[in-house]
This record gives sequence, C-alpha cells and structure tokens, in this order.
Amino acid sequence: MLIDFGGTKEEVITRKEFPMAKARKVLKNEVIAVIGYGVQGPAQSLNLRDNGFNVIVGQDPKFKSDWDRAVKDGWKPGKTLFDIEEACERGTIIQLLVSDAAQKAIWPDVKKHLKEGDALYFSHGFSIVYKHLTKVIPPEYVDVIMVAPKGSGTSVRRNFLSGAGINSSFAVAQDYTGRALERCLALGIGIGSGFLFPTTFENEVYSDLTGERGVLMGALAGIMEAQYQVLRENGHSPSEAFNETVEELTQSLIRLVDEKGMDWMYQNCSATAQRGALDWKPKFKKATLPVFRELYKRVKEGAETKRVLKSLGNPNYKQELQKELAEMANSEMWLAGKACRELRPKEPASKQIKSKVGTQGRTNY
Repeated sequence: MLIDFGGTKEEVITRKEFPMAKARKVLKNEVIAVIGYGVQGPAQSLNLRDNGFNVIVGQDPKFKSDWDRAVKDGWKPGKTLFDIEEACERGTIIQLLVSDAAQKAIWPDVKKHLKEGDALYFSHGFSIVYKHLTKVIPPEYVDVIMVAPKGSGTSVRRNFLSGAGINSSFAVAQDYTGRALERCLALGIGIGSGFLFPTTFENEVYSDLTGERGVLMGALAGIMEAQYQVLRENGHSPSEAFNETVEELTQSLIRLVDEKGMDWMYQNCSATAQRGALDWKPKFKKATLPVFRELYKRVKEGAETKRVLKSLGNPNYKQELQKELAEMANSEMWLAGKACRELRPKEPASKQIKSKVGTQGRTNY
C-alpha cells in the first residue's frame, strides 16, 4: 500500500496485502527458534504461537527467572523449550532476541548451528551494523532479516491481545535463498504487526539508538526532571509539580496526540495553553537541536555502541544498573508519581478521556 507521509510517499505492508493465511503458507515448513526469553522474546514467541506457527524457545537455563517464566507461559522443556544450542540446531529460522551484548557473547554457539538456507532474524540492527565491534558476521549461506517492532515487548504482547498490533520496520540484509523478503514479511505479520514499513539495518539502528536516548526515554525523563525541579524550587508542592509535569501528559494530552496528532491536541486545549505552547515550542527546538545532532553523530560513529558494550561487559553491570534505577525510583518526583497513581480513579482510561472531552471536542485545558 502506497501511503503519503506529508508529501513523501512510502510503500507499507498491511495485513490486507499480506494476510495471516499467506504468512502461514510461507512459513508452513519452518521451525522458528526464538532465542532469549527476556524482553522481546516472550511477546514475539507467544504471538507467533497464538497465530499457529511452529515455534520453539531457546533459553539458557542458568538464567532461572527467564527459564521459569517460559515454563509458566506454557513452553515445555524438551519439547518446545530448549537450551540455546539445541534450539538453534532444531530451528530453520533463528530469531536472535537476547540483548545486544548477549548476542555478542553467544554468537559463536549460534553460528556453529546455522545450516544452509536457514534464516537469521533480528529485531534490531545493532549486531550487524556494528559487526566490527560485536563480531556477529553471518555466513553467506543464510538469509539475514529483521523485523523491529516500534515498542517494548510488553507493548507488542498487549497490542496483539487487544487486536491493534504494533507498527514494525523490516529489512533484508542478505538474501541467500531468494525467499528472504517473504520470510521476513511473514514473520512481521506473524508477530502481530499493525503495519510494516521498509528500512535498512543501518537506518533502523541509527534511528532506534537516537530515539531511545532522545525523545522516547532520555530526553523525556530529563525534561520532566528539569520542569519538576523548577516548580519545586518555586514553592509548588510535590503533587502539583508532578501533576503539571507528568500526570496531565500521560493521562490526558499524549492520548489526544495518539488519537489524532499534536495539532489536534493543541486544538483541544485552552487558548492560553495554545498560545504559550506555540510560542515556546521553537525555543525548546532551538535549545535541543544541537544536542540531537551530537547524539546522532555519536550513534553513527559507533561511540554509543562502544559505551553499551563496555558497560554491559562489566561483571557488576546489573548491580550498578539497579542502583541507578533505584535512585530514580526513590527520587521525590517518582515517589510523588507513585502516590498519584494510587489515587487515580479505577475506571478504564478510555472513560476518563471521554469525560474530559465535551460535545465540541474541547477539553478543560
């Protein structure tokens, strides 16, 4: 389907062009081995299983919590749940869904079980694009494909269960069999993608690393902390500062953006809010544009990749990570957030949104 994205036309694949029946036909003789049961692994494997594909899971039993989670989700040890090497030996499509650092660590064990005509599947371009650092270099006799859901594993599963699906990008880095593209698209439909849009391994990893460090996580958290701090410094209470910084965004405004776009959200706010937002938006863009350019440069040059691999290679990394996350969780801002969440009405969020929107489609903001 050809879609016009603001004057630029792109070809996207929906379930209409590539229905589930076609996906099942393409993969009817495949054994899909999902390696890793941490973040993306559970969602993608369960969605594929629920859609009727032949799926097995490969998980290192040493990571007991992930192994036990797989068992709890219905994967049977010795039948559909194996250690990593056994799953790779049995699979014809190897979905490498462990963390980026773990992919580097287990790659020698994965590679020796790849057979001619197998497909090696990723949900992130990291290991292939930065192969000079990861040493993940696929043999020439396999397909190398990618489907990258634009959301966490939790969102991939939740959206699948709701019937909405989640958008995913797709790419083919190596087509040995001549079937790489149809295998890739079938898997994208199989994991429950709402629609699929084309990319390259390089573009996916550059945009993904920039987005995570930027608007999606790093910038969002940093901007929230800055505004909260200024409000507190000027005498506002924790509940007021948190509500004006986070609660109103997540419980009302961002949902309007999701529904019909940023312009529609602006249209459904007060004239005072509109004027102020339009005046200050360029100031924030001017202030942050140099930061984003620096970020993208570091991503493209591999500096961020080196940082990730070095950090995750530290034997004490998990303990240090938990300290950093605990510091965030125990900050006044997020303790205030915990209290606010406990005070939220227990009715569905959709009802809350409807109650804020009047007959003319305008909110109280």
